[in-house]
Amino acid sequence: MDKQEIIEKLRSIVKPYSNNQNAFDNLTESTDFISDLQINSANLVDVILDIEEEFDIVIDNQSMERMLDVQSAIEIIELKLSEK
Repeated sequence: MDKQEIIEKLRSIVKPYSNNQNAFDNLTESTDFISDLQINSANLVDVILDIEEEFDIVIDNQSMERMLDVQSAIEIIELKLSEK
């Protein structure tokens, strides 16, 4: 799975939780889930659970704490997929 496919799946996962439509429409690798998309911390947990389900991976607590922006999410997803 390439980076663009991961980004497209991430877009569909974060869309229901995003409170800033403009930031969502302009989502890039540098987009921050909390400050840019205005996803609150409780919903960020839901995003991570949805990522685990979508990609069939398990994200450990240390990785979860790092997953605050699109770039970090991509890196963690790629790492977890490579471990399968």
